[in-house]
Amino acid sequence: MTIRLYLDEDSSDTDLLKALRLRSVDVVSTAEVGMLKQSDEEQLGWAAENQRVVYSSNRRDFYRIHSDWMRDGRSHSGIILGHQQRYSIGEQTYRLLRLIHRFTAEEMQNRVEFLSNWGSTI
Repeated sequence: MTIRLYLDEDSSDTDLLKALRLRSVDVVSTAEVGMLKQSDEEQLGWAAENQRVVYSSNRRDFYRIHSDWMRDGRSHSGIILGHQQRYSIGEQTYRLLRLIHRFTAEEMQNRVEFLSNWGSTI
């Protein structure tokens, strides 16, 4: 199954949503699904229930939540951690596409990937 993305409030940018959708990525944002102002834990829970991989620039909190969930035997659909200020919309799109084309949704289960690892190999 193909990875389906969920952009949290820290990474939701209408230009990023448009860029990903133009490339046929199944992506939704917190605003679109009525999850604005919810905690990061609730965001991950919603994404898990809806089989979506979270994309966030809130690296510290989501990595901590991931660790807590793994310790407690809970499962999620995956997390991609970026650095919104570091990358342009084009660069974020490129890196996300590389990652999406490398892993299946099943391979992303309980996995954390850092967007910084998905740049050019040249």
